[in-house]
Amino acid sequence: MSISHAPPGSSEPDISPISASKGAEVDSHDPVSPELTPIVPVSSRRTRIPRWLRRTAGPLLLLALWQLLSATGVLAPDVLASPGRIAQVAGDLIGDGSLASAMGTSLQRVAFGLLLGTVIGTGLALVSGLFRIGEDLVDAPVQMLRTVPFVGLIPLFIIWFGIGEAPKVAIITLGVTFPLYLNVYAGIRGVDAQLIEAGESLGLSRWGLVRHVVLPGALPGALTGLRYSLGIAWLALVFAEQVNADSGIGFLMVQARDFLRTDVIVVCLIVYAFLGLLADFIVRLLERLLLQWRPTFTGR
Repeated sequence: MSISHAPPGSSEPDISPISASKGAEVDSHDPVSPELTPIVPVSSRRTRIPRWLRRTAGPLLLLALWQLLSATGVLAPDVLASPGRIAQVAGDLIGDGSLASAMGTSLQRVAFGLLLGTVIGTGLALVSGLFRIGEDLVDAPVQMLRTVPFVGLIPLFIIWFGIGEAPKVAIITLGVTFPLYLNVYAGIRGVDAQLIEAGESLGLSRWGLVRHVVLPGALPGALTGLRYSLGIAWLALVFAEQVNADSGIGFLMVQARDFLRTDVIVVCLIVYAFLGLLADFIVRLLERLLLQWRPTFTGR
């Protein structure tokens, strides 16, 4: 559009007829501007189904299939009891207090074994990860013992500690120690060397480097090792409570095995699974609280 100079004394510009006609022609050919469609990121295109419902759909479908097979006779009661029968037996065990007592005993054994294994595994990892001489003295023996199945040491533990609580706690401790050692050691040695150099340039002492750089950098690996250790602790508990146990969830399973009670066995297995799930949830909560400084990918 061309604009000519306005004559003297005029405050408005003079628009030529040619330019005005061109503008009218453009407007006639473009009557309506196109609508803009917002671009939605792929990460925000999520289903409206609640996540808790999606996570419970799989177990519920499996439970429904199990009940269907039991009701149609495909699964015989002496092979695997139905979910309804298992729920009834669980109610009976809760009602007479035997399940609560067994859970308390088993939790106590796991707590002692986990505490000892955490102290031993973390201590050895600190010695081996922070000092080269510690690595030379500690890492090789630990790697040798790690390859020995802890279940195979049960006869030795019975000879050394008897048939009381000591061998049960020792089995759990041994199962917990090695995953923690490996992950804490890998976390310490995985700290970026540039962070160490930056700390040294800022004047941090050796203890300051360990406290403010090395240990925070190794914390994600330590929590991952703790999750592995908790899973192995429940596995070790199953074997430990087979050693002349007179209480605990494993003792209920042994009694149920002798009397061919598959319903009681399944109840005990479900209790093991829920206790392990609860322990894993606690560790996940610790990760969210202690690792808020670390942005991570949470899935899409």
